[in-house]
Amino acid sequence: MQEPAPFSEADKAETTAEKSAASVHPRAGESMSGAEMVVEVLAQEGVDTVFGYSGGAILPTYDAVFRYNERERGDADADSMRLVVPANEQGAGFMAAGYARSSGKVGVFLVTSGPGATNTVTPIRDCMADSVPVVLITGQVARSAMGTDAFQEAPIVNIMGNCAKHVFLVTRPEQLEDTIRTAFEVARSGRPGPVVVDLPKDVQNWVGEFKGSGLLGIRGYRQRMEGLRQSTVPDAKAERFFEMLAGSSRPLLYVGGGAIHGEGSEAVSAFAREYGIPSVSTVMGLGAVDTKDDLHLHMLGMHGTAYANYAVEDCDFIIAVGSRFDDRVAAKAELFAPLAEHVAHIDIDAAEIGKVKKVDWSHVGEAGATMAQLLAHGREKGFSKDLARWGDHCMALRERHPMRYKEDGPLIQPQAVMAKLNDITGGEAIVSTGVGQHQMWAAQYLDFRRPRLWMTSGSMGTMGFGLPAAIGAQFANPDALVIDVDGDGSLRMNLGEMETVTTYDLPVKVLLLNNNGDGMVRQWQKLYFDDRFSGSDKSLFKKDFIKAAESDGFEFARRVSDPEELGATLQAFVDFPGPAFLEVMIDPDAGVYPMVGPGMGYKQMVTGEYIPSREIPTIGRGGRIDVDPSEAF
Repeated sequence: MQEPAPFSEADKAETTAEKSAASVHPRAGESMSGAEMVVEVLAQEGVDTVFGYSGGAILPTYDAVFRYNERERGDADADSMRLVVPANEQGAGFMAAGYARSSGKVGVFLVTSGPGATNTVTPIRDCMADSVPVVLITGQVARSAMGTDAFQEAPIVNIMGNCAKHVFLVTRPEQLEDTIRTAFEVARSGRPGPVVVDLPKDVQNWVGEFKGSGLLGIRGYRQRMEGLRQSTVPDAKAERFFEMLAGSSRPLLYVGGGAIHGEGSEAVSAFAREYGIPSVSTVMGLGAVDTKDDLHLHMLGMHGTAYANYAVEDCDFIIAVGSRFDDRVAAKAELFAPLAEHVAHIDIDAAEIGKVKKVDWSHVGEAGATMAQLLAHGREKGFSKDLARWGDHCMALRERHPMRYKEDGPLIQPQAVMAKLNDITGGEAIVSTGVGQHQMWAAQYLDFRRPRLWMTSGSMGTMGFGLPAAIGAQFANPDALVIDVDGDGSLRMNLGEMETVTTYDLPVKVLLLNNNGDGMVRQWQKLYFDDRFSGSDKSLFKKDFIKAAESDGFEFARRVSDPEELGATLQAFVDFPGPAFLEVMIDPDAGVYPMVGPGMGYKQMVTGEYIPSREIPTIGRGGRIDVDPSEAF
């Protein structure tokens, strides 16, 4: 097994001054172990919380964390670097992800070799798919034992190579501290992502001089990242963008998670307000634009709002910001926005431009900076555009095709739970979810007034994500209201983390929507498999979630099944000052609508029994939409 060499040897000629602009570390020049160096660099990077599970191959670093806190604590009550121990390593990974998603900082987790490391493959891939910056440090057997199938050895470089943004294997102890610093740099720069550092035990035990500064020589990468940071939209290109906007009568902003990662929320919102352009969000982009904004149409896509998808059908100019036309938005690229005469795409990753949807205009750069430059250009040139009729049309779509559901009967409807929760939180809570129907109901019915309030496994769709992500978010935001909206299937996946909530006395609220089954799978089996519920019916399972919550120390652990009791119980649940668990028994036959079937366009969207649908209009001359007069501009 070799150390990865993604960067040229010539890069190593960089001087220390070029490698790091950090000031002299107070412990620079001291002799210390590799494990101590790791912890000092973590502290230098501003890490205040580490999630992880110990084991033989990582014990030296765990011991170094203990000694660091012992030295730094002084008269303080709390550790300088909290070490949070989950039920398993997958939980640690999702906690680090929740920390990162809700704070914008790099999340850190620390696990042992072999099974400890392989248990983190799913969160690493999840972070890669959703562009989340985390650093994972995995213990590894000693260098002399590598490749011998030693106890708890696993080929982490090979396993993680296709899952992470980058993997470092530290075989030269003198490069250890530089490697850890560089891991943070790579994780947070450009398109964020997960970085893995595989750390042999003998390198942790090695003793050397701590430099206190320095990075690996990755000049080519840094040059590319600096190019992205300094990327500007040339005047000619900006002029072309505004020519397309001038020729449009129905432009639509299609905003993705990249607008949040690229600190673009303020600029995107300002651009939308300046010209009165309606916007839609991907599931990862929720919160980039205030979902209560008059011209925001909430989420588009497979389970997007009907009015958002109808706006996509009607628009003539798509402006994609930090979004990638994935299959849950554009299942068939040629059917997406079929009337769009132009498509503009802004993304920090050049590989995303044109990957799915052919575009007429594009710019590779940070979302916030790019949108701010376009806005400044428009103001400088005095650009103006009257889009009031289009804005009125989109607001009318929202009024005529609202999110509706069954509002009577003896069973609690999940949509009603989310609507009442939204009334209570006002779009200000941090919400995480598992994956399935509950995830989509939360996305459809909850508001998010600003970025980093919404955390879900978007691209990977990982069940078991919600609870540990909420724990990580609560550590990052100790004073915030953090709610995990979960399903009975997803919660089972990482049920052990219920105890983690109470162990650390976190005021996390766990809201379980229980339909006794894998609801989304059942919905597909109803639609496409003639009601053959193979493996998805959990009604015979014996799990009593209330007893489980009580056994884990939840003082608030209640179940509600009467619609009349729902509102008061939800309020008490949110108001409870500590950890709280609420199980809501919901209608097992409730479905997620609207729904755009696989490989279909929005014209084939199924809105279900309660959401009014429409015939898709044809667009006439001069931007006229030929529909029933009540639907027209």
